Amino acid sequence: MHRKALLLAASLLLASQASAKSPAPRPDEVEFRSLYKELVETNTTLSVGSCTDAAAKMGRRLKAAGFADSELTTFAAPDHPREGGLVAKLPGSDASLKPILLLAHIDVVEANKEDWTRDPFKLTEENGFFFARGSADDKAQAAIWTDTLIRLRQAHDVPKRGITMALTCGEEGAPFNGAKWLAQNRPDLIAAEFALNEGGGGMLDAAGNRQMLLIQAGEKAARDFKLEVTNPGGHSSRPMPDNAIYDLAKALSAVQSLDFPVRLNDTTRGFLAHTAAKTGGKMGAAITALLANPKDAQAEKTVSSDPTFHTMLKTTCVATLISGGHAANALPQRATANINCRIIPGDTTEATQAALVQAIGNPKVAVSLTGNTRPMAKLPPLTPAILGPAEELGKKYFPGVPLIPVMISGATDATYIGLVDVPTYGVPGIFVEPDFNGLHGLNERMRVRSLMEGRDYLFDLVKAYAAQ
Repeated sequence: MHRKALLLAASLLLASQASAKSPAPRPDEVEFRSLYKELVETNTTLSVGSCTDAAAKMGRRLKAAGFADSELTTFAAPDHPREGGLVAKLPGSDASLKPILLLAHIDVVEANKEDWTRDPFKLTEENGFFFARGSADDKAQAAIWTDTLIRLRQAHDVPKRGITMALTCGEEGAPFNGAKWLAQNRPDLIAAEFALNEGGGGMLDAAGNRQMLLIQAGEKAARDFKLEVTNPGGHSSRPMPDNAIYDLAKALSAVQSLDFPVRLNDTTRGFLAHTAAKTGGKMGAAITALLANPKDAQAEKTVSSDPTFHTMLKTTCVATLISGGHAANALPQRATANINCRIIPGDTTEATQAALVQAIGNPKVAVSLTGNTRPMAKLPPLTPAILGPAEELGKKYFPGVPLIPVMISGATDATYIGLVDVPTYGVPGIFVEPDFNGLHGLNERMRVRSLMEGRDYLFDLVKAYAAQ
């Protein structure tokens, strides 16, 4: 009996400790968890999934909350019936004001079940995290936006400025992109004063402590260039001066040495200024010197030694694929390589291609633009109307954590929304791990606390913007 009593006491103590660490969800959080689970567990991979199905499920939840059919628009291109999306509109009290656009993609990258520790298409809560493909990218955002509209409608809370939500497919590289389709075919559905999208958030350290709150304003544009050298070839026993592989190798060496000039903007200046103050030491001094003089070569060398800082400073180009030759005993008739460039706002595709041609300096090497290209990203203005509410709510929810603007080197659907001249921001609020939550990799996860706190922060942020 004594032993059983001790075991019972110990189990109760552990249970109370667990309860202290993970408080019971609020009633509204229970409903949100249900919505989030349904969305995450709806497979939306390109291979076997259906964004159309996921969009329909979110539409049914909105309708159950009181949205009329006239306020919900589902769409899908006839040749891509499984890659559809949803646009929902919550009218504002002042029809003269353009609405806010809440943007999120509901497609996810592929996930091989055999490689995962858990089923990637079942939402698993474990050790303070949600595990599943899309638990972070980008169904966390999509669930929060859907939940925000539901909460506002159920509370009969009519904002001054209307709110539009677009859940789209194809952001992860599918042949059909819903944001692009809306911009080109139904711009009236997504017309807005500005848009709130993925790309911002916040950073945690390895212990889960908040480091910085991030608002994304701008992103680099990805462009792929093909280097190609052709020769008549011949028998390998008779080497010739002209060799496609050698010419390509010299061209790749030239690309490796190619260095673009520093091009700072308001976003990167703000990020680097904060980083300099926080970092200190040699790196902090170098960042400060570079901000004062972008042509300071020594300062640039020091700052560029950090890959994250380096990519914020300038356009970058790097070799990613190579192919050449056709037989072990033959001179190569063709050799090719792919150069992936990330172009900073202000630079152009044409100027980047010209820089590659000039650096290579060999007319035998053809340089051509390849692949599907997104529009060049537009840099949205960091105005007090945007930064003010984000900073004030940051002080409320995350005291002492600074709000910092950031430009990402990846790509989001903000580029397509730019086609209809809607400034687009990656919202702060959802804090991620140092490894970015395993996005696109194995065992993608989202910290439960980060998701719930982000939900509350973003709900109030949307309300604040809509009240302007």
